[in-house]
Amino acid sequence: MTKASYIWAAAYFAAAAMAASAQTTTPAATPQQNAGVDQAQINQGKVTFAQKCSHCHGPNMVNAGTIAPDLRSFPDDRERFFTTVKLGKNNKMPPWGDLLSDDQIASLWAYMSSRRNP
Repeated sequence: MTKASYIWAAAYFAAAAMAASAQTTTPAATPQQNAGVDQAQINQGKVTFAQKCSHCHGPNMVNAGTIAPDLRSFPDDRERFFTTVKLGKNNKMPPWGDLLSDDQIASLWAYMSSRRNP
């Protein structure tokens, strides 16, 4: 696959994920999951997820058979999440530390935590 076709494919899937995400709603989180997090931060995380993460992790955090894990089952471990997002994982997930700010990663964490399976 050429670099241009890879970029086109990534853009296509990101656009499709954003469209699908716009049609879905985020289920209400339990008070424990939402403690100290406002809805605006969750909403920002949802947008960032649609733009940056959904092409691998799926528009609803469920992948379409790729190697990416179901993020709804990610452990309640904020430090591990930040490290994984910033540094990448096992040469399969690319590092996002140079592309996402700490605030964006915190918003991703808020969104993901609001969708976590109990």
